[in-house]
Amino acid sequence: MKSITIGIDGIGPVFFERSMKAKRINIYVRPFKGVRVAVPRQVSFRKAEKIVYLKADWIQKCLAKIKKMEQEHETVSENLTDIDRTEVKEKIVGRLNELAERNGFAYNKVFIKNQKTRWGSCSARNNINLNMKLIGLPDHLIEYVILHELVHTRVKNHSTEFWSELNRFVGDAKKLNSQLREYKVELL
Repeated sequence: MKSITIGIDGIGPVFFERSMKAKRINIYVRPFKGVRVAVPRQVSFRKAEKIVYLKADWIQKCLAKIKKMEQEHETVSENLTDIDRTEVKEKIVGRLNELAERNGFAYNKVFIKNQKTRWGSCSARNNINLNMKLIGLPDHLIEYVILHELVHTRVKNHSTEFWSELNRFVGDAKKLNSQLREYKVELL
C-alpha cells in the first residue's frame, strides 16, 4: 500500500504516504493540505499512526495556526479578485520605476505575473518579475520586494555584499525578509 488516509481523534484526516527517501517518520502540517505523514518503507502505517497520536498536541497547535493563516488568505484573495489586473500592474510598475529612478537603478524589462512560489525575481539580463499578489501586502513590504529585486540588478546572489547593499536602501533587510515570510501563505 502506497498511501492511506486515517481519521485521528482531535486532528481529523491524516494522509500517510510511503516514502522511499524518508529515513524517519516526518509529519507535515501545511495550509490547504492538512496533515501529511511521510513513512519510510521499513516502517508500518500502524507505527506511524502511533507516532501521530504521540504528537497530537503539537499537530493541534499547528492546525490552529494554519486555520488562522487560511482565513487571512481567503480575506486577501477576496480583495484581490476585486482588483483590476491592469490597475495592479500600473501601481506596481509605477512604484518600481519611482524606486529605480530615486535610487539610481536600471533594469531591462518588467513582468507582472501571478506566481505561487515567489514575490519577485531578477534574471541575468536584469528583467524583473513581480508577483501581482504584492498588491495585498503592506506598502513597506511591497517596497522591500521591489528594492530586493533592484539590488539584484547589481548583485546577482544573496551574498553578504547583497545584504549590505540592500540594507543601504531599506534599513534592516533581514527583519523585513522575516516579516515577508509571514505572508508566504498569500502566494498559494
